[in-house]
Amino acid sequence: MLALGVAAVVAVMGAVWMWGQQPDYRVLFSNFSDRDGGAIVAELEKMGVPYKYAEGGGAVLVPADRVHDARLKLASQGLPKGGNVGFELIENQKLGSSQFIEQINFQRAMEGELARSIESVSAVQAARVHLALPKDSIFVSEQKQPTASVLLNLHPGRTLDPQQVSAIVHLVASSVPELSTKNVTVVDQNGNLLSETGKEPSINGMDPSQIKYVQELQQSVVKRIESIITPIVGPGNVRAEATADVDFSRSEQAVESYKPNQTPDAMVIRSQQTSESLNGTPNAAGVPGALTNQPPAPATAPINVPGQKAPAPAAAAEAPASTMRKDATVNYEVDKTIQYVQQSGGGLKRLSVGVVVNYKKTVGKDGKVAMKPLTEAEKTQITNLVKEAMGFNQARGDTVNVVNSPFAGVEQEAIPETPIWKQPGTLQVAKDTGKYVLMGVALLLLYLRVLKPLLKKIAEAPALPPPSHAPQLHHAAGDVMALPPGQRNYQDNLTRAQQLAKDDPRVVANIVKTWVGNNE
Repeated sequence: MLALGVAAVVAVMGAVWMWGQQPDYRVLFSNFSDRDGGAIVAELEKMGVPYKYAEGGGAVLVPADRVHDARLKLASQGLPKGGNVGFELIENQKLGSSQFIEQINFQRAMEGELARSIESVSAVQAARVHLALPKDSIFVSEQKQPTASVLLNLHPGRTLDPQQVSAIVHLVASSVPELSTKNVTVVDQNGNLLSETGKEPSINGMDPSQIKYVQELQQSVVKRIESIITPIVGPGNVRAEATADVDFSRSEQAVESYKPNQTPDAMVIRSQQTSESLNGTPNAAGVPGALTNQPPAPATAPINVPGQKAPAPAAAAEAPASTMRKDATVNYEVDKTIQYVQQSGGGLKRLSVGVVVNYKKTVGKDGKVAMKPLTEAEKTQITNLVKEAMGFNQARGDTVNVVNSPFAGVEQEAIPETPIWKQPGTLQVAKDTGKYVLMGVALLLLYLRVLKPLLKKIAEAPALPPPSHAPQLHHAAGDVMALPPGQRNYQDNLTRAQQLAKDDPRVVANIVKTWVGNNE
């Protein structure tokens, strides 16, 4: 019984020690699908890494000193996959699959790959992509454009700016053939429409990019003003605000102007045309009249009568006079100027700036700090600096207003210090310290109250006296006399042996048989 008690106490002390040496478990992965959870647990068992589940089974815990090692090893095997299947779905294609199944698997693979790419954005925790790919048709009138829908699950407290949303839209549109950016819709987990398609215009007709441009312009002006005034009045003693009136309208203008030529030498002949005409027939002869137009009569010999003179030929008619006409047309180039003016949007129409400067600090003769207003010269100097920093343009209608006024002191809220026993680090240290103290106290109590007394009893167990001791002495009346301590113990042992022989002779026979076999 003493031996069994010692063994039990040692076992309990070992259990307490092992409980004190139990490792601290940390989260390995959380919010994973059931398929990924089964694959992760199977790999952890292969690697021999102890694990346990958090409450509800939403996370897998491993020892703190093996978290990073396990993550890297699981990442090398592509775990967790996040529930999205990619083109690895094509690798498991079964023989004999129909064209419809192949098309569906290809669409699922495309959606999974796009979702993985979108999840690479820092603000996106998870993403789902739905593609609507119409069937190809040989008829132009029946052809339809593909569309896509993207559902984003953002990290808590994170948002996407319009540029990031536009990047996601263009990423999806560029990955699907014939998909336009207008047919891509992006929605977050709260049901807010993030893409530009379907957004209502703002009240003032400005889109978010224009509003952002105006805000950045105003902040840039304020930053320049404060950076140039702060070295003069000191940090925290100047405040500035700017209001910019920006014209986002676009205009195009074409001007065609004509100017007279200044000098005849500058005239350039464009075209020249000359024509000459002659009226009348030069050297005309013959008898005027109808006879001239008749064919000549047959030739006949003149009849000469003796004594008569031959008739004289008719005298030629006087030729009429001829006239000549000459016309010349000259066209000269006209001095012409054509000017095309295109004015892009975003021009600054007017800029208004307001600046407030605190009173300056002065130290009196008694050493006290007093606040005094700026002089007119100092205010003028600051006003001129503000105009230079903002790019003041009087023709544009810019205005500047510099005011010197004492600043109201900001009352700092007194934040009570967290007691040392409520600080997270202190609580963790106290928890670990209490754990080891409790383990030490438990081991010490088990040793002092249980194990040590048992070991003492085992060490104090008396040995049987040798059989050569004197026999028991009796009085005459038959009473047992007082014996020495050693003999008293011997007598008690003998009595117990006799009683054992009476109660269980088989045990005594076995003992004697053992003695005989050992030649004792």
